[in-house]
Amino acid sequence: MAMNAVRICPSILNADHSRLLEEIGRVATADLLHLDVMDEIFVPNKTFSLEESREIISASPIPVDTHLMIINPDEAAILYAQAGSASVTFHLEASSNPSQTLKAIRGAGARAAIAIKPATPFHEVEPLLDDLDMLLIMTVEPGFGGQSFMSDQMGKVREAAEAISRLTHHKPWLQVDGGISLETIGIAAQAGADTFVAGSAIYKADDSTKMIAALRAQAQEIHNA
Repeated sequence: MAMNAVRICPSILNADHSRLLEEIGRVATADLLHLDVMDEIFVPNKTFSLEESREIISASPIPVDTHLMIINPDEAAILYAQAGSASVTFHLEASSNPSQTLKAIRGAGARAAIAIKPATPFHEVEPLLDDLDMLLIMTVEPGFGGQSFMSDQMGKVREAAEAISRLTHHKPWLQVDGGISLETIGIAAQAGADTFVAGSAIYKADDSTKMIAALRAQAQEIHNA
């Protein structure tokens, strides 16, 4: 990836699950397909089982970015990496041994990432930056699609971006997830995010391909400035 590359990751949480393969095909011009896995325990909703996730991963024309919103990521994360996810993200708040889980994900051939909820301060994840391929800062409370962007999280994004810029050998991607649209992607890019999960904005658009291109162009323009 180029230094200034930005990545657009459509979330299939907002897709029509009754015709999922067709919906995945609509976003083939994106960088990664964002697969939200929820267990109805860590978050109030339930989405895809491991078996359903395997089917989605094998059907996707683009690499899959799996986001685990589950209570047992230390055991489960490696299974999603072994299933073919390009990237596996688990929540710091749900993990009892994040370093070991990151190593397991990488060992299974996927990029290893951690997510933090809006109430979790950056300093709690900062010691793990060297072990991360991506940090996900939630810009909504995890568990539901279609929520409003939390601009009060931008201070945390800036803090993370500054810490990443100080790393010399390794630069994790900085992802935001929640309420990303043409109105908000510039705010998140300005704060330093380079990887953007967008659900409603893409799946409710008349033309998903055009929306993906428009989102990418907005973020890229800020990164190139």
